[in-house]
Amino acid sequence: MIRNMASSGTSSRGIAAIVGVGPNLGRSIARKFAHEGYTVAILARDLGRLSKFADEIAREEKSQVFAIRIDCSESRSVREAFEGVLSLGFVEVLVYNAYQPVSWNPTKFSDIRIDSLEKSLAVSSVGAFHCAHQVLPGMIERGRGTILFTGCSASLKGIAGYSELCCGKFALRALSQCLSMEFQPYGVHIAHVIVDGIIGPPRGGTSSNSSSRIAGVGSGGDGSLDPDAVAQTYWHLHIQDRSAWTQEIDLRPSIPPRFCELFNHSKSP
Repeated sequence: MIRNMASSGTSSRGIAAIVGVGPNLGRSIARKFAHEGYTVAILARDLGRLSKFADEIAREEKSQVFAIRIDCSESRSVREAFEGVLSLGFVEVLVYNAYQPVSWNPTKFSDIRIDSLEKSLAVSSVGAFHCAHQVLPGMIERGRGTILFTGCSASLKGIAGYSELCCGKFALRALSQCLSMEFQPYGVHIAHVIVDGIIGPPRGGTSSNSSSRIAGVGSGGDGSLDPDAVAQTYWHLHIQDRSAWTQEIDLRPSIPPRFCELFNHSKSP
């Protein structure tokens, strides 16, 4: 299902499809590309909340924004969602920001349910595969396009108690590297963004969700990342000159919160 929140203007550029749009990073990325003149398709499971974001961005940026429901763990849902996206025009930018929430408390390996692990893999990596599969043919045909994947600290190393998260994010990073090696010669820029920290609500405005992803962590001087600042990096990756493309970049606050320090060192006894 597609809901169109449109301004009176139209974009001469392609479509920017942002998969995994919540109140923080996904919304900030969508707003940035809308601000730069793109028609934006935002995709997530909660169409009601998504429609509110689309209306807000369209109004603020005077742009066309389409809200489309997707469940990245189901190939049929991905296919149907991108039928809607591709009906809007050529997808020039794909940002895959979807992830399966996991407990921030370590889970013993013996307590992990196989269906939970499979769900994490389906959303973090298999869903990314299906989304890329939908847009790559058009990008190759035109000799241009950008695909950006969102990773995290768990993309780089295994962490005791976080097998579900790490397995999915490891696979996503590998997918990014494989696609980059295969398709960058055809003019498609593919990059993996490691967000090494906790993303809070935007500094510059109000958020419909005033709390960050971790209870008790805000967006003041606590070391969380400002999603609007992170979104700037996604934009800069998109406009990089093809003579000097970045394949992977990591972002972190200058002063990481105590939670991240514990998370990054949780392998130690």
